[in-house]
Amino acid sequence: MSGVRVKTFLDLVKFEHTVFALPFAYAGMLLASMQQNGTGWPGWHVLVWVTVAMAAARTAAMGANRVIDRFIDARNPRTAGREVPSGKVSPAQAWALVVVSLMVMAFAAAQLNPLCLALLPLAVVFLIGYPYTKRFTWLCHAWLGVTDGAAAAGGWIAVTGEFAPGAWVLWAVVIFWMIGLDVIYATMDRDFDVANGIRSIPARFGIPRALRIAAVSHALTFALLLLVGVVTGASFWYYLAALVMGGILLFEHRIVNPNDLARVNVAFFDANMWLALTMLAGVVVDVAWRTLT
Repeated sequence: MSGVRVKTFLDLVKFEHTVFALPFAYAGMLLASMQQNGTGWPGWHVLVWVTVAMAAARTAAMGANRVIDRFIDARNPRTAGREVPSGKVSPAQAWALVVVSLMVMAFAAAQLNPLCLALLPLAVVFLIGYPYTKRFTWLCHAWLGVTDGAAAAGGWIAVTGEFAPGAWVLWAVVIFWMIGLDVIYATMDRDFDVANGIRSIPARFGIPRALRIAAVSHALTFALLLLVGVVTGASFWYYLAALVMGGILLFEHRIVNPNDLARVNVAFFDANMWLALTMLAGVVVDVAWRTLT
């Protein structure tokens, strides 16, 4: 496969957006290891297979999203140039990528523990089901949040083989974070969604109210970030990172308003990329500090 072809498939699944969910999966993995073993290091085996599972899950989800939504994307000027509607990747090729990714995900889950493997069918339902939700309900953003939040809980379960309060709170953090950022992103397509019967919070409530809903969702995200620290017995370094993340969320809402959506992409990608990396950095420093002291 040529370099150009590989780039086409990477663009198809927006591989660079893996930076959103993967740091939270690592955070869950490190915090679970800290609670279970007294150190933040889960071992290379867990690290490698969590990475493979998360990358495969996200590739499957994005591939399915693109091929299922190809007719909607073709009608939208903002998305008509995407790989499937533009013909750069055929639907059959996209589905093949989805199937291979799900097989890799299943193999990775089997290398971790029985609970990871047992939860696989439910994970597949959420991964593949998201594109359909926008056809029926404006709560599609919540479905996406639950799906992506499973990465954080999955990192925890990969270490312990069971749920725990820390896993649930981490999951909730990502749920409300994703709801807020996806609502902000959906404001760009509000008029198209209304005209084409696509359900979303901006289409249902209008852009001003949608941005207020996103702000409330992100306020809950910040509160839950603090709760993660309480539940996991985090050190000062984690709370410092949480304050930085709160500042990033505030910045995100300061640069987007109903009268100026020009910086939605900055809020969606740049700000949230730094938020996810700050989360991971805070957890790494926190568990290292607690391990050493």
